[in-house]
Amino acid sequence: MYKIFIRPLLFCFDPETIHHFTFSSIRLLSKIPGVGFCIKSYYEVQDKRLEREVFGIKFKNPIGLAAGFDKDATLYKELSNFGFGFIEIGTITPKPQEGNPKKRLFRLQKEQAIINRMGFNNKGVQAAVNQLKRNKDVIIGGNIGKNKLTPNEDAVSDYLLCFEALYDYVDYFVINVSSPNTPDLRALQDKEPLHKLVSVLQKQNALKPKSKPILLKIAPDLTNEQLLDIIDIVLETNLAGVIATNTTVSRADLHSENRNEIGGLSGKPLCKRATEVIRFLAEKSNHSFPIIGVGGIHDANDALEKLKAGASLIQLYTGFIYEGPQLVKAINKKILRNIKA
Repeated sequence: MYKIFIRPLLFCFDPETIHHFTFSSIRLLSKIPGVGFCIKSYYEVQDKRLEREVFGIKFKNPIGLAAGFDKDATLYKELSNFGFGFIEIGTITPKPQEGNPKKRLFRLQKEQAIINRMGFNNKGVQAAVNQLKRNKDVIIGGNIGKNKLTPNEDAVSDYLLCFEALYDYVDYFVINVSSPNTPDLRALQDKEPLHKLVSVLQKQNALKPKSKPILLKIAPDLTNEQLLDIIDIVLETNLAGVIATNTTVSRADLHSENRNEIGGLSGKPLCKRATEVIRFLAEKSNHSFPIIGVGGIHDANDALEKLKAGASLIQLYTGFIYEGPQLVKAINKKILRNIKA
């Protein structure tokens, strides 16, 4: 129904406009008594065999919603009703910011992909905290970044501010230094500045009564040498894990008219590379840390490939937009069939 009737209608309009319209529609529908329960009953697959315990957190299933969809933590409860095991909010920055000028979100329908150059548009960390105070049972990841106007030499302060503000309200943290849409942000992936950033956050984390898992989200465009550096940093600083991967700046084999837009590419063209990165990290680290696999998951087989490559959990974003919420259910059912086999 989604792909036949709903998606063609939604895709007639500007992607960012439709995103906000969809959010408003889900919110309004969920306020009708019984609607949230019906959505959850239809999409959620409940089975003990789907449960995963990763970096000390028990997930009811291994499928999460990636950061970027619910930037300000305004709809995490309603979105969790579609069967997700966890929701990652953000990217959150200390201060509110508008992000990059519009138009900044583009569909590539031939490739089932999206290019975005949103630029960490969000209402700031305090707005997210206010939303998360009402959370009761949704596992939340807090994806944190720096404000655009904060120079890289002061970036640590921005990440610390977000960490402190969100500490009581999220289950795990994600350090985002891999978005291509904030100027010079990816320079923080270099070994020396990244080691410093991670070490400072981990030092602050150790001072807490109970430390929270901190993960690192990396770009798919890193070389093997850079990925080996990532492994070293994760092991040296005792990070909880890695999210592989963010969007890519590659434009190989694209034919849609929007293919040359500036920004990060997500969706099907990213699938193979994201899986390669997962496999490389898992094998070269001897499976020493958990990996959350994300990038180009559009069907259950894509999901299983990432799990077999070494991912402990997976996340959806563009596939959720193109395939609809049925995708979450299909993946969970495929995982169960695979267990039976």
